[in-house]
Amino acid sequence: MNRVRIRAALQGRDALRRTPAGIPVLELEMTHASTVVEAGMERNLAFAFEALAVGEVALRLERVELGALVEVEGFLALRSRRSTRLRVHVTEFERPAGIAPQATGQGN
Repeated sequence: MNRVRIRAALQGRDALRRTPAGIPVLELEMTHASTVVEAGMERNLAFAFEALAVGEVALRLERVELGALVEVEGFLALRSRRSTRLRVHVTEFERPAGIAPQATGQGN
């Protein structure tokens, strides 16, 4: 199984592009911050990651303001066949209710 669900702040995005078949593609830069428990100890996490959205999800994410928190769902895949770097392919997202955009770009 390859499934990711994470709350993150939308920090940046490239211009929307289209594949030769006309499918919308949007490359994103996101940041995440949270505290988790590992082996009984609290651990603070803060990191940036790349994401990619395709199709209707790309069109919807293009309208989200920078700095906004979103909960993205998707899967991990290599950036390309020759790359060893992973990125999140967003297949769905939602805006968490009652949470304002973060000035620092960090979200729980």
